[in-house]
Amino acid sequence: MDANVVSETATTVIHGHGLRKQYRQHEAVRGVDLSVRRGECFGLLGPNGAGKTTLLRMLLGLTEPTAGELTVLGCPIPAQARRARERIGVVPQLDNLDPDFTVRENLATYASYFGLKASDIAPRIDELLAFARLQDKASAPIPALSGGMKRRLSLARALINEPELVVLDEPTTGLDPQARQHIWLRLLQLLDQGRTLILTTHYMEEAERLCDRLAIIDAGQMVACDSPRALVAQHIERHVFELRGRDVGIWRERGAELASRHEEVGDTLLLYSNDADRLHQALNDHGTQRYWHRPGNLEDVFLKLTGRDLRD
Repeated sequence: MDANVVSETATTVIHGHGLRKQYRQHEAVRGVDLSVRRGECFGLLGPNGAGKTTLLRMLLGLTEPTAGELTVLGCPIPAQARRARERIGVVPQLDNLDPDFTVRENLATYASYFGLKASDIAPRIDELLAFARLQDKASAPIPALSGGMKRRLSLARALINEPELVVLDEPTTGLDPQARQHIWLRLLQLLDQGRTLILTTHYMEEAERLCDRLAIIDAGQMVACDSPRALVAQHIERHVFELRGRDVGIWRERGAELASRHEEVGDTLLLYSNDADRLHQALNDHGTQRYWHRPGNLEDVFLKLTGRDLRD
């Protein structure tokens, strides 16, 4: 069975078929089929403008599809979008915390939107502050928080209604490595609890570490969908040699003979091969040539399938 097609059962949280969204002359989403299994982290990767945000907005019932069928948590969308959103937590790409409230007040105000009982709110907030390691910042105003603290608070806020599905739009953009690692640990905890995550990211390491499956979106279409490891195995050779330096030109022809394929990116020549020994021998015999040998990775897959052109 194709990796992105799963029959709609009790284990399927999201099922979309033939999803399209047309904006005048621009079709932002073009016939996407999508299934997300309960308890998995499902990633959406794509260049800027590929259609990821439009697809997320359709899943949340904020943008109505031009065509196609969509069910989220058993609710037809957009007809029962409000009912579905009661069981969803959202971490937006940009923090929209209320700067006039403290950390605790932000959580309490958000909890009130879900009609939670006052007697239930206080212990729930304490639990989430501990989860986000913000206990000592409970009374702090939002402007006093670091970027990492704000992202952790946004994640805690998204969990106030104990959602079955959590949607995260680039949750670690702009964070330093320590803060990013902390967010990853929290997300892995959520997966251990059986929650389902949908994640968009431009960090390939993040996608490889967190996602059970990935869909690569380009120009509004799904161009590949599988586990990170399977995508690399399907699309990229096992070994990549990156050559740089003044003599790299002589390797265009020679590398083409020794490698499965080659690619020039600026002043760098990339040689792809499933047999590293021949290339190692040839490069080491040419002792002045600088090179870096590494395994094929998800970024190679992404660039092969979506190209290297800027999408600003």
